[in-house]
Amino acid sequence: MNAKVILVTGATDGIGKQTALELAQMGHKVLVHGRNKAKSETAANAIREMSGNENVEAVQADLTDFKEIKALAEEVKGRYNRLDVLLNNTGVFENERIILPNGLERSFMVNHVAPFTLTLELLDLLKNTPTARVVNVSSMAQSGSIDFDNLNGEKYFDPYNAYAVSKLENVLFTYKLARMLKDENVTANCLHPGVINTKLLHAGWGMGGASVHQGAQTSVFAAVSPEMEGKTGLYLVNQKPAKSVTLSHDKKVQERLWEISLEIVQRLG
Repeated sequence: MNAKVILVTGATDGIGKQTALELAQMGHKVLVHGRNKAKSETAANAIREMSGNENVEAVQADLTDFKEIKALAEEVKGRYNRLDVLLNNTGVFENERIILPNGLERSFMVNHVAPFTLTLELLDLLKNTPTARVVNVSSMAQSGSIDFDNLNGEKYFDPYNAYAVSKLENVLFTYKLARMLKDENVTANCLHPGVINTKLLHAGWGMGGASVHQGAQTSVFAAVSPEMEGKTGLYLVNQKPAKSVTLSHDKKVQERLWEISLEIVQRLG
């Protein structure tokens, strides 16, 4: 098997850490991303030890900070001449409206704007890698509607709505990216990992779920399975194509979100 270079964001605990571990156990070179250096290095060390794979490295960036996102991208581009898989796994559930210093609501920033920014920053490296993949972790909790005048919770803020809209944004972004890259050697797919026993699930729903091992399976499948070679623009559930909400297929909505996101990055980034 040819070892791939894979960046997994939000890989210091939960589904992300398990995904990074299983990819490392398969012999891939895994970049373990965390919010700070200590957490990233602790997780990378643990994964190296558990997997017996020395090719596990820590990278860091606070995904609420555009400068740190761009610094992460520069670090990856400086260290590697290829990136086979960008796995945008990081996700948060906020029980209250938190406005960041950059003016964006935290769940909107971390769940959508950050992966959007990181993906664009790494796009040239992905394009220069044969058969590269972008994998976005969404959720079956994706909203069936979106109010473009309330992306920041300006008019109203409901924790579940903010999370659900951000998960819809993951799908809209994936479908638009897949179309945009259809003539390139980069695929873009998204997925629902399952109802998994993570900090996020406890924060939002106060309940447990299936194991993180189960939660990592579709992410691992989307990242490295030969079955996914050349397949793009899919929403996966249990390692199979599934139907995302109707609105996610609306190209005008995809384009509008892209325009707004790009404007935010250009203005604040």
